[in-house]
Amino acid sequence: MLETMRKHGVTLALFAAASTGMTAAIHQLTRSTIADQAVLQQKALFEQVLPSSLYNNALQQSCYLVDAPALGKGQHKVYIARQDGTPVAVVMEATAPDGYSGAIQLLVGSDFNGTILGTRVTEHHETPGLGDKIDLRVSDWITHFTGKKIGDANDSRWAVKKDGGEFDQFTGATITPRAVVNAVKRAGLFAPQLPGQLSSLTACGEEE
Repeated sequence: MLETMRKHGVTLALFAAASTGMTAAIHQLTRSTIADQAVLQQKALFEQVLPSSLYNNALQQSCYLVDAPALGKGQHKVYIARQDGTPVAVVMEATAPDGYSGAIQLLVGSDFNGTILGTRVTEHHETPGLGDKIDLRVSDWITHFTGKKIGDANDSRWAVKKDGGEFDQFTGATITPRAVVNAVKRAGLFAPQLPGQLSSLTACGEEE
């Protein structure tokens, strides 16, 4: 009996070792592919919020970390678009903290003169059929920011229609679009400050 148990134990140990080795090998083989796909997906998303014709640098490699309340709590990444070395626009990660079902993560493209070039929601937990209309897969509402200019912090156009602005709210759901409009406005107002801060910002990947 003991000999049989010992043999089974050895067999299980060998099987476990082989399985672990195979899992590690598969992970190594697929890791680069997964990373490449993530880069391509990010690039495609950037192109939705910032026309590639505006810049000629490697946008994904021009990443900086900022700690700005205008973009939400904590650090956010910004990607500076340059034309022949001159900063011309930015793609910003931003957070709308006051969504109906929690924080809403955004990507906002803007020039440095107050014009929004594109916006997309990258993560949300809003109610299906109501607040989820901020998602491009559900409706084109999020595209209505493109080309809109922000005058200043008191620009009353930058609000949902229920609050006297020009952006549609959703039937039965005003909190969600209001949160997104305000977050995009804050990001757009922050963008013009970035060119003067570049020398003091930490590049992504260089944080301690």
